[in-house]
Parts: sequence; C-alpha cells; structure tokens
Amino acid sequence: MPTLCRDCLTQFDAGTRCPACSGPRLVAHPELWDLSIAHMDCDAFYASVEKRDNPDLADKPVIIGGGRRGVVSTACYIARIRGVRSAMPMFQALKLCPEAVVVPPRMAVYAEASRAIRDMMRDLTPAIEPLSLDEAFLDLSGTAKLHGAPPAVMLARLVRRMRDELGLTGSIGLSHNKFLAKIASDLDKPHGFAVIGAAETAGFLHDRPVSLIWGVGQSTLRALNAAGIHTFADLRRWERRDLCARFGGMGDRLWHLARGQDRRRVSANAPVKSISNETTFSVDTADADLLDGHIWRLSEKVADRAKAKALAGRVVTLKLKRADHTLLTRRHSLRDATQMTDTLYRGARALLDQVPRGASYRLIGVGVSDLVPEAGADRSVDLLDPQAAQRAEAERATDRIRARFGAAAIVKGRALR
Repeated sequence: MPTLCRDCLTQFDAGTRCPACSGPRLVAHPELWDLSIAHMDCDAFYASVEKRDNPDLADKPVIIGGGRRGVVSTACYIARIRGVRSAMPMFQALKLCPEAVVVPPRMAVYAEASRAIRDMMRDLTPAIEPLSLDEAFLDLSGTAKLHGAPPAVMLARLVRRMRDELGLTGSIGLSHNKFLAKIASDLDKPHGFAVIGAAETAGFLHDRPVSLIWGVGQSTLRALNAAGIHTFADLRRWERRDLCARFGGMGDRLWHLARGQDRRRVSANAPVKSISNETTFSVDTADADLLDGHIWRLSEKVADRAKAKALAGRVVTLKLKRADHTLLTRRHSLRDATQMTDTLYRGARALLDQVPRGASYRLIGVGVSDLVPEAGADRSVDLLDPQAAQRAEAERATDRIRARFGAAAIVKGRALR
C-alpha cells in the first residue's frame, strides 16, 4: 500500500508509523501516487490568522464577526464544537458559546496571508483555481518529473510550508476530479489529508447524502427529497432523461455527479464576477454620519480584496436593508475601473445621497462588479476633481505602510465614525 509520512515526507509501503521519523501522521491509499486533482482548504482561516497574531487567543473560542445582529464570518474549531457555524446570526452564536472572543475581521491581513499561500501553490503548478481567500483547486497533472515526486508528496510539502513559514494549517483533498477532491478535503479536518480514488468512487458515494453536492442549497435539496432522492444511491436509480425532465439543466449534472463524474478542468482563469462586503447593525440607524463611516470601512474591505486578487471594477453598488427587511440596491457606473478605497467610497456615498433621507436601515453593503485586471485601472485624470490623483497616491502609500507594519498602522478618521 503506497504510504506517505506527512511530517517528513518519507514514501514507503504500508505501516502504522513512519520508518524514518516514527511519526503517526500517515496517508495511505492504493492510488496515492496516481491522483493529481486536489482541493486545499485552510482550517478556520480568519480565526487561525487571529490566533497566530495574538497567542493569548490560542486556547479560547474565537468568532470572527461583529455586532449581536451581525453574522459569523468564521469560527475556530473550539467554537465549532459548541455548535457555532459560518453565516450563523451572531446572537445565536453567542448563546451557544457565551465565552467566545469576538474579533472584527481584518481583511487586509487575511488577503496578505492568502497571497503568501498562493505564492507557495505557484511553486507546485500554474493550474490553480481559487475559490476564495482560503481555498483553491490545484491540478498537478504532469508535474512529477518536474518536482521529482508525485503530487501527493508536493501537496503534503505545501501544507508543511504553510505551517512552518506562515503559522497556518490547511486540509488536502486528493482525487481524480474537482467534485471528489472538494468532498475529500472535508473528510479529515483540521490539518487533514484525505484521498478518494477512482476505483472506490461508486462505493464511497453510495450511501452519502446528496447534500454533499456542491451548489445544492436548501431549496434544491427539498426538491430532491420530494422526488425521493436522499442519497447518491437514490440518484443513481434515475434515468438521465427523467432527471433532465424533472430538474431541467441541473438534471444532467446530477446524473454525472451521481456516478462521481466531473469533467470540469481546474481553470486558473475562472472569472470572479463581483467583490462585496456588508454589515448588519446591532440597532437600526438613520444616522448619516454612522452610515458614512460604514461605507468607508466597507469600501476599504472591498478595495483590499480587489487588490489581493489584482482586479478592478467599473460598477459600484450600494445595498441597504430597511427595518422591514425590504432591500434597496443602487448602482453607479464609473468612467474607469477602480480598486481604490477612495473612489469606491465616493461612488457609494453618492448613491446613499439618492435614497430617501431619514429612513432607518439594519444592513448596509458596498460592492464592485464588471471586473477587469488591475493593469490600467485608476490611471485617468479627473479634471473635475484635481485632488483625485493625489488621494490615490496617498492610498497606495498607506497600503505599503500597512503591509509592513500592520492594518492598524494608519487609520482614517472617517473609519472611526
């Protein structure tokens, strides 16, 4: 049985301990040296960065988010044991884990860590498809000769580098396609390494719930359950034409995934359609100064993400939710694509001026879309705003200082509102 020690990267033929370092952290599988499609998912990424940067949090439950009416961005594994989950309302999370330390997100710091991990991935393969700051698909097909080692060894080396150089951990899923690689990365978290081979695919999926299918939300799951489909075995019993007749275009995808078939390639150029951030207030507010401060902070987060992804956008969006939960969305097209906080803020602030004054809101969000590569963005001179170029250069200088000394090195007065 091909076996790999995840600590010292020794390759050997079966055993319960590594013959080189005696370590127990092994991964063994008949197809271990043959598989090359992987999914790497950082372990509780935001919370792990916070614990790395503040050792006092190491043994405490940590929730990343803000406000009792906000939502959980992520939570460390200590908090997850108590039932806390991403996207859970904050008040519910604090009921489950009242002793949790709530930390507001630091997107610039997370983006910096993400860039460092992405650079390590590029040492393995150019075929990287990021899904978010903390996870990505990798295709290492044909790289064994280049690296002198099979993909499994290089993936174990990647997470070891992440731990040693960045103080962060990740979990690897290795398989023969993207669908199964993503499932595998959840099987052995945190700091895990799981493999699903081609020969075992049908048996592995047989009794698993169809909720494992990426993109099957609650409404689709209800529709599948209403049709008597609860497991992959149930799904395999359906004829292809019947699935298409019942579920439309998704029916064909379901038929293939029921058999573990996924022909999607790992695409290094998979498009990101938009970048956004939002916040829910603890108390509904109509305070213009408070809303202005939130627009600035949200614009900073969106700009940080755009810069991390080397993207710029031409359309600024402002999202507002009234106290009665009705949504207002306003958009503004810019003359040139931007990734600058100042430009995003000014566009979103102008949109706020267009909505009725005096109304109370429980949520506000800022986004940018119609994305393009950052080259050439924010270059035009605005004759109506001669200070725009000066502000842009000041922002770039601020970015450089924050990258060196931390996100709190410079704080704009507007952000303190």
